[in-house]
Amino acid sequence: MRIDVISIFPEMVEQFASHSLLGKARRDGVFRLRVLDLRSVAVDPHRSVDDAPFGGGPGMVLAPEPIFETAEAAGVARPLILLSASGRRLDQRTVESLAAGGGFSLLCGRYEGVDERVRTALVDDEVSVGDYVLAGGEVAAMVVLEAVVRLLPGVMGNAASGVEDSFSSGLLGYPQYTRPADFRGMEVPEVLRSGDHARVERWRRAQALARTQRERPDLIAARGGLSDADRELLEEFDLQGGA
Repeated sequence: MRIDVISIFPEMVEQFASHSLLGKARRDGVFRLRVLDLRSVAVDPHRSVDDAPFGGGPGMVLAPEPIFETAEAAGVARPLILLSASGRRLDQRTVESLAAGGGFSLLCGRYEGVDERVRTALVDDEVSVGDYVLAGGEVAAMVVLEAVVRLLPGVMGNAASGVEDSFSSGLLGYPQYTRPADFRGMEVPEVLRSGDHARVERWRRAQALARTQRERPDLIAARGGLSDADRELLEEFDLQGGA
């Protein structure tokens, strides 16, 4: 997989991508990352890549020339995704789709946004990491990189980890415990110590359903509500109503 990132702060992305699973996957050749400095094509002494908006208003806007020139000269991987607060919200389905492809590029927005001609004539998609505003797209790019690369084959030690993540199944994750079995009077549920793997799986599913029903009922609604099998499972572990 090839991933290109266009940014005015390339060192931020490079530093992030050199650590943890991302760094190891990159060194192992699981994916190739190019971080393209938008200022490298600037010709004025201040290396300017922004300008005041036509019609007036606060702040500055990223100009089209350096963005088009950088993307075209580098032959960036497609799709080219603009990271912007006005984009569609990033979700696990989008992450999985990107992980299944051969590559993509991220354009980090900055200031008051980008020239509209970048949106209409250059980028293929526009994505937001949440309903809030960041100073720039670099942090959002890190989120996308982390979310996508960890799903690539060979990145996580246990391939099942990605499958069992929160949101991968449309549910939040189930509770996790480790040793000691009794910590300050708080005991690990008996079912997890029973050795009955089938019952453990049912318990985990029930807990995930209950947690999602309680904390993110919108996700349950998106699945069409609780099925009869879901309700039976909740009842089996006395979790009726998602409590």
